[in-house]
Amino acid sequence: MQSFEIDKSDLLRIKTALEGDDAGLEVVLQEYHASEIAILFEKLPQEAKERIINMLPADIASEVLSEMTEESHPEDLLLNMHPDKRSDIVEELDYDDATDIISQLEEHEQHEILQDIDQEDAHNIRALLKYDEDTAGGLMNSEIIKVNINLDKKEALEEIIRQSEEMEEFYTIYVVDDENVLQGILSIKSIIKARSDARVSDLVDKNFIYVKAELDQEDVAGLISQYNLTTIPVVDDNMKLLGRVTVDDIIDVMEQESTEDILKISGVSEDEELSGNWKEAVKSRLPWLVINLGTAYLAASIIRHFDSTVSQLPQIAAYMTIIAGMGGNAATQSLAVTVRRISLSDLSDAQAYNTVLKEFLVGLLNGAANGLIVFAIAMFYDADPLLGLVLFLAMTGNLVIAGLTGASIPLVLKRVGIDPAVASSIIITTFTDCAGFLLPLWLASKFLLHS
Repeated sequence: MQSFEIDKSDLLRIKTALEGDDAGLEVVLQEYHASEIAILFEKLPQEAKERIINMLPADIASEVLSEMTEESHPEDLLLNMHPDKRSDIVEELDYDDATDIISQLEEHEQHEILQDIDQEDAHNIRALLKYDEDTAGGLMNSEIIKVNINLDKKEALEEIIRQSEEMEEFYTIYVVDDENVLQGILSIKSIIKARSDARVSDLVDKNFIYVKAELDQEDVAGLISQYNLTTIPVVDDNMKLLGRVTVDDIIDVMEQESTEDILKISGVSEDEELSGNWKEAVKSRLPWLVINLGTAYLAASIIRHFDSTVSQLPQIAAYMTIIAGMGGNAATQSLAVTVRRISLSDLSDAQAYNTVLKEFLVGLLNGAANGLIVFAIAMFYDADPLLGLVLFLAMTGNLVIAGLTGASIPLVLKRVGIDPAVASSIIITTFTDCAGFLLPLWLASKFLLHS
């Protein structure tokens, strides 16, 4: 089965159905999965979304809301529903999904929704709302299956069956003591295959991975990826079991973190919604462009300083823009690789050194290769071997600088507590632009004008 993509024919069908009665619209909606309806919602006006979500059964409507992106504002749809319909939908949602949606509302709006739902559900959602959304606590679902370590096989199986009645799926059974302190994990396979007189204490696996509730979501994703887990338990400082984070939540986190890094490296604030309007785009991008403008003036001042060189060797102006541009591209490549390495794990001093050394060697070799090409072009068009040598040295030098800065700047920023994805690109662009102009102009003034 292929992934669903919005098609004009799908939008036309939905919009045509919206012009008719509810019965016809319901027939059309039945042909789409909840996740597909969530994608279609991105292209529909608010009134249409409200009509559709109110028509859908509570179990389907809850899936649609949980699949909607944050930029589509599912919380607005939830808030504008009739209280009875809203309560049915919230109670159908997993606790972590309900918390994600409700957390986007004002405090009085959260209270309005939670006071109308089942008290146990409201209690669990309130408990999750106290955690930051980008931590393990903010990701976790408090719906878990747990058994006491003192139970025998029969008692444990009865407890698992009882608890699983309200859960759609589960991967792992958690073993706790009388104080709810996590003792280990238990697989379905091990308890089913165990002898009839076996006890949970004999079957529990005490070699397990867990996370504290305050751990950053990116670190949680790293652990799940490193140990190939489908779920990971979340505990408090006293090892009391709070909930679990599942791999489907981590997929969303990895997509979110990758998007943030791409936006930051491009000089775009993570606060800008991908589907936002032009005002939001201008507000988030303008400050970075103004900073970039200042660094561009710094590079331009180098050209002004070498006015006499440019006037005597006008052909150097064309070559230096090529050298500066190549440096910028090489630095972006080095930066992307380094930021990715940083995001995956904290680099030791030795790993950081090896990263910088590698990018230095890559810059040197790539610079020399491109420098030879520029040398050949200078010989062909200008028949000047000394000019070719100047361009070869300038190209090699700028790509070495690009590799060094692309690797070292984000590492330095990380060490001093600054997000390397945010500030690196502006700093590195300044280095490569300035070096791209300075090296050919300075070398030309020394070797060509005074030879």
